[in-house]
Amino acid sequence: MASLIDELISSLNAEKAIYEELVPISEEKTRVLIQNDLKKLKQITAQEQLLVDKVGIIGHRREEIIKNIGVVLNKKPEELNLTTLAGLLDKQPQEKEALTAIHDSLRIIMRRLVEVNERNKELIEDSLEMIEFQMNFIQSTRMSPGNNNYNRNATNSYTADYGGHGFDAKQ
Repeated sequence: MASLIDELISSLNAEKAIYEELVPISEEKTRVLIQNDLKKLKQITAQEQLLVDKVGIIGHRREEIIKNIGVVLNKKPEELNLTTLAGLLDKQPQEKEALTAIHDSLRIIMRRLVEVNERNKELIEDSLEMIEFQMNFIQSTRMSPGNNNYNRNATNSYTADYGGHGFDAKQ
């Protein structure tokens, strides 16, 4: 079982490294969203996707390791989490300490990622609301009756009045 725990710790360290790469990328994404730089946003999203794919592969490997640990311990994999596993390693203090440390590090990193991603989600939702508002504004001005102007010959000439005032998103 010691080799399975070592594999698990190695897998978790690999996941942690990827999540540590994701944090600054997500923070950069926040700045790019605020600047409304779609080209840079596309690049950042591609970087994020590559890292998420990598972490998915490592996560699958971690799940297999936990499944194998469950077979050795005669427990269901759903019952095994890092806290439970650390509790079972009382006779292996080095592995227990390593597992506890990686668990704590992952919690901190994941909490930070969740915060940044929530902020990014709010920025995207705000942008979508602004786009919807602008689309509604444009549609309403197109549907407005315009100005009925009469010229010298008393003929009616219709011109759409879009006004000189639009909505300036940059304030």
